[in-house]
Amino acid sequence: MIDARLLRDDPESLREAQRRRGESPELVDELVAADEARRTAIATFERARSEQKNLGKLIPKAQGEEKQALLAQTKELSALVKTAESEQAESGARFEKLLKALPNPTSPDAPQGGEDDFVVLETAGTPRDFAAEGFEPLDHLDLGKKLGAFDVERGVKVSGSRFYFLTGVGAQLELALTQLAMSRAAEWGFTPMITPALVKPRAMEGTGFLGQAADDVYHLEKDDLYLVGTSEVALAAYHSDEILEGDVPKRYVAFSPCYRREAGSYGKDTRGIFRVHWFDKVEMFVYTTLEESHAEHERLLGWEKQWLDDLELPYRVIDVATGDLGLSAIRKFDCEAWIPTQGRYREVSSASNCTQFQARRLDTRLRTDEGTVAAATLNGTLCAMPRTIIALLENGQQADGSVRLPAVLHPYLGEILEPIA
Repeated sequence: MIDARLLRDDPESLREAQRRRGESPELVDELVAADEARRTAIATFERARSEQKNLGKLIPKAQGEEKQALLAQTKELSALVKTAESEQAESGARFEKLLKALPNPTSPDAPQGGEDDFVVLETAGTPRDFAAEGFEPLDHLDLGKKLGAFDVERGVKVSGSRFYFLTGVGAQLELALTQLAMSRAAEWGFTPMITPALVKPRAMEGTGFLGQAADDVYHLEKDDLYLVGTSEVALAAYHSDEILEGDVPKRYVAFSPCYRREAGSYGKDTRGIFRVHWFDKVEMFVYTTLEESHAEHERLLGWEKQWLDDLELPYRVIDVATGDLGLSAIRKFDCEAWIPTQGRYREVSSASNCTQFQARRLDTRLRTDEGTVAAATLNGTLCAMPRTIIALLENGQQADGSVRLPAVLHPYLGEILEPIA
């Protein structure tokens, strides 16, 4: 969440930030009023409590009617203190709820607008001209069937729509990508981790996934645990309620399954394994200072580009518009790989700077020479498995239904994936 001092010192900047996101600035007005009510309630309670304490000191010294009057006054004051305490708690809870609903103010460098108002920062690689090569490319589902790489029909039978089995070379390809991605990140200075797929409500709320994205989350009501949609959640909560000592940045990379309801996406990208309820992912996560977070954001993007270059995929980098950033990020870069049969670029990785927003909610601080301050957090998807597999199959396909793999994967699977059907 934001620093509450900003709300008091410069509420207009927060109203403008809401407008840039396409959100109502009225939330800021509600917050200002709630903050004033909260501080008034605190002052009222403290005055009543102080008077109650002072009165308590007089009673032992009083006698007769004076003592009876003081006791009666104490009874009235006790009721007043109880009411004031209740009002303080209620106003505090309302302020906290509204504060957690306020998104992180976006970077002035992020383009303003909605989902389609992104800015293309660069394009790398050249999409293949399949027509010039003399054949019509197959989509990933047909390729997967030929290669025996995945089984969507039985995924639906066992688990329902948008589930799947990776089989044969499909499973081997995911394992190869996982090993390669984790190894590369370790070379870049990240500590490899495997994180829990179930987290407590505070972890999910602290990372901002119970606000705008709440409908996309799986909740196990009996246990009050959430299935993560990304290992970002567990990694952000890893140092919750801690003061980090020593040098930053602290960099972690995690492999985890991810679960998403894909609420609001019904009828979109339903063919194959492009938009699914479960997938595996390798995610990078960083704790650093606010001042260093912007440079670290560029570094995360650089590593993601290097990864896609190594996979020999044509891609572009976009600067995501303010209305599509989610609750926590001030700026987000997406890397989108070219998908031949869709004739467009689709997101395969991203890098987000969340500044101090998540760390304030999770109480993660850094010790500095000037005292303790909230940490800044960043996250970057290195490899979302299904979409990366789709991009590799479609871009690497040959006229005979085989698939040529990039050189970095040859040690794991060889150069060519041969069709089995």
